[in-house]
Amino acid sequence: GTLGTNPLICVGVNPSTAEPNNLDRTLESVERISKNNGYDSWIMINLYPQRATNPKDMDATCNAIIQTENIDLIKNLLMQYPNSDIWAAWGTIIEKRTYLKECLGLLVQVSNSYNVNWITFGVRSKKGHPHHPLYLNSGSPKENFDIISYQSII
Repeated sequence: GTLGTNPLICVGVNPSTAEPNNLDRTLESVERISKNNGYDSWIMINLYPQRATNPKDMDATCNAIIQTENIDLIKNLLMQYPNSDIWAAWGTIIEKRTYLKECLGLLVQVSNSYNVNWITFGVRSKKGHPHHPLYLNSGSPKENFDIISYQSII
């Protein structure tokens, strides 16, 4: 789809096999939630850019080169869309690799320069992780997400 002026920026853990004209069930849910909440478009970004349908197939250790590229791309995106809502949507998958917490830290650091508003939809996990989009109820209300407090508990 075409990007509008008010996109919802969704943050997952890692890209799966989905492509722009061939969305998987997770991205169909992202699209539905963004439409239901008044956004004119959506953008999917990830804490770590490695394509792995199963998170168990992700790198055992962080590849600094691809991670730096990822952060640079995200920085450029946020420069284009400052003041955006960023949807924390990674679920408990963030626990699959220890470096994902550091990847989140880098993303938060970058996002701090662009006056973004962290949000989430749905019930958080017992440990406080934001809900993954896949099993979200379409009517789940948008809530502010205190990303700084969250970082201190993970």
